[in-house]
Amino acid sequence: MSHPSTHLKPEWVKIIREAVPAAEKAGMLQPSQLELVHEQGWFKFLVPEVYGGLQLSLPDMVRLEESLAWANGSLGWVVTLCAGAGWFGGFLSPGIAPLIFAHPLLCLAGSGAATGTATITEGGYLINGHWKYASGVHHATHLTANCIIKQGEETVLNDDGTPLILPFIFDRKDVSLISAWKFMGMMGTGSDAYEVHNLFVEKNRCFKIDPDNAAIGGPLYQYPFMQLAEATLAANISGMAVHFTDLCAAVFDEKPENKYLNANRRANIKQLHEKLTGRLNAARLEFYSTVDASWQGALMGKATQLQQIGQSSRKLARTARECVDELYPYCGLQAANPDTELNQVWRDLHTASQHSLLVFEDV
Repeated sequence: MSHPSTHLKPEWVKIIREAVPAAEKAGMLQPSQLELVHEQGWFKFLVPEVYGGLQLSLPDMVRLEESLAWANGSLGWVVTLCAGAGWFGGFLSPGIAPLIFAHPLLCLAGSGAATGTATITEGGYLINGHWKYASGVHHATHLTANCIIKQGEETVLNDDGTPLILPFIFDRKDVSLISAWKFMGMMGTGSDAYEVHNLFVEKNRCFKIDPDNAAIGGPLYQYPFMQLAEATLAANISGMAVHFTDLCAAVFDEKPENKYLNANRRANIKQLHEKLTGRLNAARLEFYSTVDASWQGALMGKATQLQQIGQSSRKLARTARECVDELYPYCGLQAANPDTELNQVWRDLHTASQHSLLVFEDV
């Protein structure tokens, strides 16, 4: 199984990692990191080519996302979620999409929570709502949000009686940001909240994520959103875990200062590291084999192995957590020091892996 570093130039990794302490302190990605992201078009992984995007295949995108998360968890996560919002370009009205994606520093952030309302009015909708945990929101040119559709005071219902929920896209200037990210890890993501009050948007700011409503052709915009999300998030957890095992290798090779760490115990630790690295790589191999097979089905007209995508994604996330946690006690106090890279990666992984898509086995 290839190492995530094979997809990144060493100078890119250097730029990303040198800015991590400042990003952690500021609570958002740094200018040098963002300059690199925009130069490489990483926020445009899934933006349609017709709008200047990369429109990558799922296998290529997931491998790049794992590599970026290996370089740094916060940067990889922000790119993944903002690029994921760019995928909505395949469903936006051709009347508004070219205007949005023409922005030279394009970055879409957003939330999947339906914590807003959109009241139907003449020519469009009146939006009110508050959404939290929008990674990359401080760099966003536009934000997306799910809203419950209202007709006056009444909630509009689907045929099955459930509330109709649709996503919208807003300009950054129309949105207020609120400090909300208070967690131990992923501190560089700037995953703060945002809100709007009585914001009028035209009808073309509303879209529907459904293959039948895709405005752009091709398998990428026919691929199911759930499996797309599962695969991209799992790849991030995997990248962070590989980063942690890399750091462990360096720690275990250092001259031991602990008098209790004799030659036999040191050998056992190295054997454990090799075993767990092999276990992680086996889960990565299974995951990528499933992703590749599913995408081949999509190229043939219908994505396959959708249930397996979810299973292999959660297995990879679980394996990553377990391998990291089994190695953690042997890393000494530096693993618990928040000023060390080892601890920063551990915090990032244990924060990101709390995502519900990667936790519940019965999904």
